[in-house]
Amino acid sequence: MSPLRTLATVHWPPGEPPPPLPGFSASTFNPLVAAVAERCLAAGYGEPGEPRRTGLLLASAGGDRATALAIDTGAAGHRMPPLLFFQSNPNAVLGHVAARWGLTGPVVAISPPEAAAPGEVPPDALELAALLLADGDADQVLVIAAEQADPACDADPACDASPACGTDRATAVLVTAG
Repeated sequence: MSPLRTLATVHWPPGEPPPPLPGFSASTFNPLVAAVAERCLAAGYGEPGEPRRTGLLLASAGGDRATALAIDTGAAGHRMPPLLFFQSNPNAVLGHVAARWGLTGPVVAISPPEAAAPGEVPPDALELAALLLADGDADQVLVIAAEQADPACDADPACDASPACGTDRATAVLVTAG
């Protein structure tokens, strides 16, 4: 497998919640993914423009906890907002990013067994990015590691050691073959 060269890296949070994302509700997960992707692509490419053969790879061990909770609540007999079904697919936010930036590479979402440490992306996500590049499916890959804080941690002081506690966090790395 060829080594990767990093073109841009961005970490969230910069001290503020991500801006709302039209079409996504009840959760900070999708706005977080979109915000970190937007900043990383801007750092690597400048502005959206001509189509680029850039793949998108989202890695999240915990996924969108808030949307899952909202769907569970809706399934308990309340009317579920239709957008929740759409946003329960992690590829939905990646499609939004791809459309905005004209990215034509593959779109992949994975769930690694453990969350990456803050400021890092899981090693298996980087290995998959290298495979996408080696296969010729993309010229670059934007790898995003995003984890949403677990609201249950707020109520349980014993959870402080868990990586799911704290705040929502994300890291995006734009890579190409070395």
